[in-house]
This record gives sequence, C-alpha cells and structure tokens, in this order.
Amino acid sequence: MSADTPLDPRMQAFIARGEELGCLNLSEFCDLTRELDMSDDEVRDLHDVLGARGIDLSDDCGRVGVKPTQVEADDLATNTTDALQLFLNEVRRYPLLTAEEEVELAKRIERGDPEAKERMINSNLRLVVSLARKYQGQDLPLLDLIQEGILGLIRAAEKFDWRRGYKFSTYATFWIRQAIQRGVANKSRTIRVPVHIGQRERKIARVGRDLRAQLGREPTDEEVAEAADISVADIDEVRDTQRTVTSLDRPVGEEGESSFGDLLPSDAPDPEEEVEVSLREAALHQALDRLPERERQVLKYRFGMNDVDPTPLRETGRLLGMSPESVRQTEGRALKRLAATREMEGLREAA
Repeated sequence: MSADTPLDPRMQAFIARGEELGCLNLSEFCDLTRELDMSDDEVRDLHDVLGARGIDLSDDCGRVGVKPTQVEADDLATNTTDALQLFLNEVRRYPLLTAEEEVELAKRIERGDPEAKERMINSNLRLVVSLARKYQGQDLPLLDLIQEGILGLIRAAEKFDWRRGYKFSTYATFWIRQAIQRGVANKSRTIRVPVHIGQRERKIARVGRDLRAQLGREPTDEEVAEAADISVADIDEVRDTQRTVTSLDRPVGEEGESSFGDLLPSDAPDPEEEVEVSLREAALHQALDRLPERERQVLKYRFGMNDVDPTPLRETGRLLGMSPESVRQTEGRALKRLAATREMEGLREAA
C-alpha cells in the first residue's frame, strides 16, 4: 500500500490479528476488502504486504491436521507432445459459469460430488491462465506457472463457501495467486529466496514500469522506493538476489568445445609458478648440503626447514645442545657462507 493511502482501521486491526496468529482467514479477508471497496491494485499490494510480514491467507488458519491437496499428474493434463497448446485448446471447451451455477456446484461439492468439483475447476481454468501470464519472465515456464495455479484453484474449490455471497472467481483468485507466488519462490531459482523477497521483487518491477510510463525515463531508486513504500536498502537487497546463477559445465564458444568453468581463474598456482618454486627449493637444498653439518642444522631449525614452524634461538640451542649466543653466531656464519654459493648466485640472477 502506498504511504499516502493509510489502511482503514478495520484492516489495520485485521492485520494485527494476523501478525499474532501468523495467518488470516481468507474468506474474512475477501469480505473485508469488498466492504472497503478496495481496487484490484490495492488488494494486490495488500497481499504483498501480508506476504512480506509472513502472514498466510488461508481458510485453514488456526486449524490443525489439515491434509494438503494431493493431485496426480493425470488429474492436471493428459500426456501430449505440445502440452501448453493442447491445454489452452482444452480450456476453451468449458463455458464460464453463472452465479447460480457456481452456487449449485458448490453445494454439490460440499456433498462430495467429484463431477461438480471437476466442472468448477475446468470452468475456471481461464482465470488460472490469466493470472499465470502476469508472472511470466520469472524463470518459470508458463505451463509450470499454470500448473502451480491449478493447485491453488483446486484448493479454492475445496474451501469455497457459497453462503458468503461473493463470486467464486473472487475467492479463487487469492488461492491461485498465492500458489503461483509460492511456486515462483520455490522453483524458479537455483538458489531459493524467501517468499517476501520475491513478492517485493515483483512489486518493485511493477512500480518501475508504472513510473517509466509516467515519467518517460528510467526512475531513480529513490523514486521507486517512495512509490513502492519501501526503503532504498530494500531495493539493494532485492538486487543482490537477482544475480545470475549458471553452471560451470555450461558450454561456451561457437561449437561448445569449452565449458564455462575452464575460463575461470584457479586458486592453484600456475604451472610456471610451480616449476619456478620447485627449482628454487632444489637449488636451496643443494646449497644447504654444501654447509657443515652444525650450520645446516641451525638453519633448518631457525627457518623452519624441518616441516615445522621456525624455532626461536633458545629452543634451537636446547635441541642442539648449544647456547643461544652460539646459535646466533653459527647462524650468521651459515648465512654468509650460503650467500656465497653458486646456487644462491643463480637465484639472484634469475630474480
């Protein structure tokens, strides 16, 4: 909701109750939005607000032990070579229902009539397709969006209360939209993001499109944040979740002869560097082998050449039976002698 249009006190109290329970009754929500004469955009924005606060809309609010809707693959569509096109063709076969027919079917559904439930669902598939199209471009194919929406439609048919007096499509829209949004949040990304972040992302995109049409230019983050009633930090958070994820095995090049991972630098040293380090170590060990035994031992302890950390003067003396001063003097003589070897001269020239 926009900051310029504060919520009605009744809606504020309703949402406050939802924050305590973690959910709200969907039928009561529909009744209240109709009483307040809220527009579709206002209801959609309010739905996003509830999602961002972690409040679920469901007629199962407060109930325990409710079984989730179970649907077999054959209940949604038959096996086809072009599932989407055949599905859209099939949708056109079912006429829309009148208000009287919806009430009659709802009564039969309450009595456990599966044919009435099937007709109620099939006659509202157009609504699912219409809502699913609004979520295209979010890394989930249209057919998958429709399938998620059908799950919401099935749930709406199971929960619809005809006694409240509103149209089935009004009630089903909330279930369908919620099912699609959860499907997008759970399945459209390689790395899943929280549902409220996905809802905020869609709201930012919608507000951005509206502002571009009004201003005739790209809106600033501050303008988008003000229109969407969020902070610039929220926009930055959404952008962080939009980073593209790709496979390291993705083929690249005209003929796909290489993989994307082959082009990324490795943390391991280059072969040339490994060879250079190996040659330097070999030269150093050759130079050390030319030193007297005592001097060689002192240098190995002092500079950690025994696969251990460098050893202090006093500890080196204790290990070799020498005084610290004797170790210091021996070390100095060994370094001077080592510096004069031809191996060390070669390393200085290479450097």
